[in-house]
Amino acid sequence: MELREIEIFLTLAEELHFGRTADRLHVTRARVSQAIKKQERAIGAELFKRTSRTVQLTPIGTQLRDGLSIGYQQIQDALTAATAAGRGITGELGISYSAAWCGNLVLTAADTFRARHPQCVLTIQDSQLGDVLEPLRQGRCDLALIELPIEEPDIAHGPVLFSEPRALVVPAGHPFARRDTVSMEDLAQAPLITITGQPAYFLDHHYPRHTPSGAPVPRGPSTSAWQEVLALVGAGKGVSPTCARAAHYYSRPDIAFVPFSDAPLVDYGLVWSATGNTPSVRAFVDTILETAALERP
Repeated sequence: MELREIEIFLTLAEELHFGRTADRLHVTRARVSQAIKKQERAIGAELFKRTSRTVQLTPIGTQLRDGLSIGYQQIQDALTAATAAGRGITGELGISYSAAWCGNLVLTAADTFRARHPQCVLTIQDSQLGDVLEPLRQGRCDLALIELPIEEPDIAHGPVLFSEPRALVVPAGHPFARRDTVSMEDLAQAPLITITGQPAYFLDHHYPRHTPSGAPVPRGPSTSAWQEVLALVGAGKGVSPTCARAAHYYSRPDIAFVPFSDAPLVDYGLVWSATGNTPSVRAFVDTILETAALERP
C-alpha cells in the first residue's frame, strides 16, 4: 500500500464521507473510491460498509485504521522534522512581549509554530517597558512583540500586526475618572507619568511633550515597570496613556481607564535583531502574521 493510499484510507476512516475526503485531499471522489477498492482487493475483505446514506468502518477496517495510524503519524513527524532541519528551523527561539494582549497572540501563534516545527524549542517571556530592545541586542531573545514605532539601525521589524485604541490611566478620585472620554488636550491638565529606557522618538510618540494645540504637557515621575506606573497613578502622582484593552487586564480600585476620543491608535508589531534574520525567525514571523489575520475581526 503506497503512502498516498494510506492517507486516503485514514482520511476516509476519519471523515466517513467520500466527498469530504476528496475535498480534504484535493482529489476526485473517483480517486478515493478506486484507492479503497484496490486496498480491499489486496486485503481480501471489505474495509467500509457503504449505503446511499452512510459509510462505516468494518471490523477489519477498524483494525487496519488502528494499526496504520501510529505508523503514519511517525512518518509525518519524521518528514516534518527533516523539513525543519533542512530549512534550519531547529534549536531554540526566544520571544518576548510587552503586554498581556501581545502575549495572548504570541502563545496562540506558538501552538501552531510548535506543531509545524517540533525541532525548534520556543521560550516565551514578558519584558519590562524600558527594556524591550536590550534583550534583542544582547541575544537574550530573538523576537519581541511590542509597541511601535521602532526606528533603530540594528533592529528590523515586520508589518503592523494589530492596532488598539488608547486610554488614559487616572487616579480613581480624579475628575477625569468621572468622564466618558478624555482628549489629547486634557494632557495639559495633569502630570504625565512616563517610562525610562526608550528612544526619544518613541517617548515623543506615546508620551507627547505638547498637546495638539501646543500647550505643554507637565512631566511626572518616570519608571521602567508597568506595575509601578499603575502604583504611581493610584497614588495620585499623575496620569499615563496606555492601550484601552489594559482595563480588562490591570483593573485596580485606585485607578480608572478613560478612553481617548481623539488619540491615534497604538500599533503593535514584531521586531528582531537586524543580524538575526534566521530561518526560525522568518518562520515565526510568517506564523504570527497568519494567526493575527485569523484573529482580526
